[in-house]
Order: sequence, then C-alpha cells, then structure tokens
Amino acid sequence: MNYQPYSTEILYSDNNKQQSPPDRMGRNAQCSNLPATMPYRKHLNKDKVLKALVKQQGHCVIDKKKNICLQLCASVMSQQLSTKVAAVIFSRFLQLFKTKMPRPQDILAVPHETLRGIGLSNAKALYIKNICRFFTDNKLTDAKLDKMNNEELMALLTRIKGVGQWTVEMLLMFALGREDVFSAGDLGLQKAMIRLYQIEYASSKELAMKMILIAEGWSPYRTYACRHLWQYLDTPLVPL
Repeated sequence: MNYQPYSTEILYSDNNKQQSPPDRMGRNAQCSNLPATMPYRKHLNKDKVLKALVKQQGHCVIDKKKNICLQLCASVMSQQLSTKVAAVIFSRFLQLFKTKMPRPQDILAVPHETLRGIGLSNAKALYIKNICRFFTDNKLTDAKLDKMNNEELMALLTRIKGVGQWTVEMLLMFALGREDVFSAGDLGLQKAMIRLYQIEYASSKELAMKMILIAEGWSPYRTYACRHLWQYLDTPLVPL
C-alpha cells in the first residue's frame, strides 16, 4: 500500500502556507508481511493504538534515497500541489536533463525562464536555485549529510530560503532514512492522532504539545509510527 504524509498547518508549515504531499521524496514506503521480529514492532506494541495498526497493516521499511539535493528540490516543487500535478511537473523537470539524477550544478545551469516554463511558480524556481546554490557553495554531499545528526541537519538546511522545518522533517524521514523523527505540524498526523487518541485541545499549540507527549513514548522509532498513522488515513481499517 502506498501512502505519504499530508500537508502541514500554519503551526509549522514552510512559508506559512498549507502544502500538499511532496510525493517525489520517496514517500511510497510500503507496509508488508515482513517478519514479526522487526525491532520497532516490539517497542510500538507498547502503544495499544499502534499495536493494532501494525497488526493490520504489516511492517514498514525505511530506505535511504540518493541525491538529497534533488529530493529537496522535488519537495519544494510539490508544495501546495496535488500529488498528481506535482508528479507531472517533476517529470517535466527531469526531461530537462540527460539523466534522472541531475546534480546541483546541472540544475543551476537551467535558465530561470525554462523552469517557469515547466509549470513552476517564480518563487519555486528561485527556491530550487537557492537549494542547489547552497549545496554547491557548501560542498554538501549525501555522505556528508548522512554523517550529521537530525538537529544539525535542521539547523543547516533551514538556512536555505524556501526550506522550513516541515520540509526538513520529511527529508529526514523519507530521504535520509532517520528512524526517530516526528512532525507535530503535519496535518495528516494531526488528523490521525486526534481521531485515534481522542485528543481534545483549545489551540494549535496545545495540540502540538499533546502530540509530542504521546510521541515521546514511540522513540526511538517515531518515524515508523508516523508512517502507520499516515497509512491509517489513506486506508481506513477495521475499528480499533
């Protein structure tokens, strides 16, 4: 089953705008009938809600993606767009190159007008160039990013104009393969947790605090928990 995170609310959203799921970051992680001895299952089984979800959905596998710069560009391209439209634009983007894995310098060589011509807004075209320029100026490689911890990556990448907290959280989960990431600002996680954990709240801040408190019990496997919650929204299951 394919699923991906939903858009963020203003609480943590990049550029203070709701966003659609950036599917090109590899958010097609699948749940399948893998061995029940997978380490995260034993830990998440302590949570009755997640225990039921894992039992019904099967197991999730986290993979690392190559070309983190491209993954980040794809995420920005897809903001505020449906998954279908984002896929079309990204396909047009890749057609600009001789390879499906263009390097930052390859993308920087594309004229601004050409990026606009494939359907990108002026702002997104600029943000993509910002990302690639940042990667080249700082000589960032997949290997170098992989050695950094989550906090270091958040501090580094949010320096790029057009890249905010939510985008980096999704990058950590779906491109860098980090197992213990949680996004209290993701609209899909909010919907799932409000429904499954019957959370009552008077403000976005209170909701975030309660979500974070619940998620603390999932550590060090919060990314897996998030994936099961997203899939719960995509595929309604039997009553828990």
